[in-house]
Amino acid sequence: METFKFEKESDNKWYVVLPEWEGEHWELEMVMGADTMLDILAQGESEVYASLSLEPIDNAICLTFDKHYEGGGWYNLKSDLFEFPVWLCHVTKFVFGKLPNKIWVS
Repeated sequence: METFKFEKESDNKWYVVLPEWEGEHWELEMVMGADTMLDILAQGESEVYASLSLEPIDNAICLTFDKHYEGGGWYNLKSDLFEFPVWLCHVTKFVFGKLPNKIWVS
């Protein structure tokens, strides 16, 4: 399990804080459902810390891989209260070394 910081910047867009990333800042933007997930987790705040795990976490959001798309992958988000699609870009491969079948977020 690893904890990541996400910030909602002045452009009202979410970005993961990843100091070791050598690519462009815009590549760290959370879009197409990932931003909605962060809005839910942040509960109105402009930053949130989220723990991501490839092993199950009790009471966590589960992202289940659906299909490859545009260098990343579509996931199905499911929690006790929400269910919607989330696209995660190639930065996910940088973090995990692959597009995992399941990612738990708490």
